[in-house]
Amino acid sequence: MNVPVFDDLARANARQLLEMALREDLDDAGDLTSRALIDEQQRGHVSVVVREPGIVAGLPIVDMVFEQLDSQVEVRRLVEDGTAVEAGMTVAEIRGPLRTLLTGERTALNFLTHLSGIATLTSRYVAAATGTAAKILDTRKTLPGWRHLQKYAVRAGGGTNHRIGLYDGVLIKDNHLAGWAVSQQAQTIAAAIQTARASVKPGISIEVEVDTLEQLQDALDGPPDIVLLDNMSCDTLRRAVELRNQRQPSVQLEASGGVTLATVAQIAATGVERISIGALTHSAIALDLAFDWSGQ
Repeated sequence: MNVPVFDDLARANARQLLEMALREDLDDAGDLTSRALIDEQQRGHVSVVVREPGIVAGLPIVDMVFEQLDSQVEVRRLVEDGTAVEAGMTVAEIRGPLRTLLTGERTALNFLTHLSGIATLTSRYVAAATGTAAKILDTRKTLPGWRHLQKYAVRAGGGTNHRIGLYDGVLIKDNHLAGWAVSQQAQTIAAAIQTARASVKPGISIEVEVDTLEQLQDALDGPPDIVLLDNMSCDTLRRAVELRNQRQPSVQLEASGGVTLATVAQIAATGVERISIGALTHSAIALDLAFDWSGQ
């Protein structure tokens, strides 16, 4: 089981999103239905139950939802994030004022099902690449405001995080190279890599995107830390690995573009060290979890 760390960045991200989510639901009037129908003294007991197999992620946020609503609510987690779960499993139990449980139900499930969906999809890609040197990485294709949580869910599924944003790593893409070549009247990718390395602090990773083996040869003269091989066939990826091994064996290679569950194993078998997949965060289907009500 892969137990990710729900770090300070993820917690702060969750807190901001929760404030918005609860404001969307409650505004200034609160939960009109629960107030109208449920006695404020009535208590309830909920089991959070999995409806389909997957990997659970986001349970710490369930705690946070009810902490914001009512300190009388008790949340007991029965598994850790990163746990493989089967249909019918209970992953948490919640007890407290019934009004509060009803008020927080949808918000808690929205976070939990979405993040568990990302973790589940990630785990399937990781499993498909098992037995190779390739790590499965996410991208910056995340929902605005959700990045730290979505990347946390990728870790829960056994994946690896790419750079968080534009601030913590250099990734020279084709449009950067085009603009730089015009402004500097220079053409080589190697020169762009050397210029970038001179402009950032030591320890910052330098990555460059290439589309062809000719561009890869140019890039390896930099050399960068990582070369992103964009939309290359498996045959071309294998040739890229051979070229890298001959020229710059310490440079890592990252395959990206159009990777699916049907193709990831073949891509991983080419010898690349990294496979980045935007679908992990932008196309994951929510895992089916539900509140099962158990009375008081």
